[in-house]
Amino acid sequence: MKRIYFLIPNIEIAKKIVDELLLARIDDHHIHVLAKRGTAMEGLPEAKHLQKTDIVPALWQGLFVGLVTGFISGIIALFLSSASQMAGGLILATSLSGALIGAWVSSMVGSSSGNRQIRKFNKAIENGEFLLMVDLPIQRIDEVEAIVCRNHPETKFEGTEPLAPSFP
Repeated sequence: MKRIYFLIPNIEIAKKIVDELLLARIDDHHIHVLAKRGTAMEGLPEAKHLQKTDIVPALWQGLFVGLVTGFISGIIALFLSSASQMAGGLILATSLSGALIGAWVSSMVGSSSGNRQIRKFNKAIENGEFLLMVDLPIQRIDEVEAIVCRNHPETKFEGTEPLAPSFP
């Protein structure tokens, strides 16, 4: 799945585009609209916490860094102690502990910071535009871009994101 972005000038056009996407058999769980804080969304599928924050990328980064740190800590602890019979268990325990702590701490940080991919759209959103994010299989990107841009030339196609979660 890839996420594609469109900047839409007003809510009426946003509603029309969402309706067209639904008619094109795109599940509403894969359509996310982000607007200026306090804007009435009037039935548009509003972006959820997962789309607005960096919680998922931060979780994976913390998991990896914690795993590596825990592994290195286990090796160091093994060399500093005389518990060579429990070497595998010690390294496994420190690696898993590091991964869990790293994932937990970084996901907490990620949930409190804005999504890195949508920061470049902050000015447009503050000026009243709507950011439409659609998660699609790669083979449907050109089709959806054509539908939106052909029917709504005032809408700006803003590109794709390399990876998007395949869950709603």
